[in-house]
Amino acid sequence: MADLFRLDGKVALISGAARGIGAATAARMAQAGARVMIGDILEERARDTIAAIRSAGGDCEFVKLDVTRESDWRSAVDATLARFGELSVLVNNAGTFNGRDIEHSTMEDWHRLCSVNLTGVFLGTKLALPALRESAPRHAQGSAIVNLASVAGLVGSQLDPLYSMTKGGIHAFTRSLAMHLVPRGIRVNAVAPGPVWTPLNPSDKEARDVSTFGADTPMKRPAQPEEIAPAYVFLASPHCSSYITGEVLPIIGGYSGG
Repeated sequence: MADLFRLDGKVALISGAARGIGAATAARMAQAGARVMIGDILEERARDTIAAIRSAGGDCEFVKLDVTRESDWRSAVDATLARFGELSVLVNNAGTFNGRDIEHSTMEDWHRLCSVNLTGVFLGTKLALPALRESAPRHAQGSAIVNLASVAGLVGSQLDPLYSMTKGGIHAFTRSLAMHLVPRGIRVNAVAPGPVWTPLNPSDKEARDVSTFGADTPMKRPAQPEEIAPAYVFLASPHCSSYITGEVLPIIGGYSGG
């Protein structure tokens, strides 16, 4: 059964892959046989991630990528094609959150959330599409896009309504894009994690205390990035998810809101 999770011959461009879920996904995809381009603004952190992947026998490279900049996305796609010869998997993983309720949120907060969580996904998808379309006929079940959504976009978060709104947009975008791209040989899905213990967690005492963060889930703990990464491999795999598109896969420890 393990062979079903192979990505041999695939080339993946992953945004926000220097740390957290992105880094774990890059490592897992490389382990599954994909060649991986790590896109991020955190160059120093990316070097450590690349070193770890290469030491395990993986094939990966780094490109500086600010997902809010169209020119960076163009450069990232071009660098991927120049280094690996094609692009068959796009992972829109980069994201940020606000951590403030509606009354304390500002226009600056809103624009920052939209620029990363929405504009970044729009730009990455739009600019990677020509390469994904071109590579689709060369692969069984074509190419794949996997977006980072969130449980907050499924059931909402009373603590961060603006973040919830952007992630709800990712859910709708994923389903809409999937219908549009089926004839082009590209599957589009999303992963919707619950609480995950990553460097993006807030710095306040409660959130940094792993004994309380994620305690409202039935599993009474947050996920680790390594527990989310296999879902990306699953949704990118032509063997596991050939008939799956337009879906949002929750990984939320049994949480159902409330």
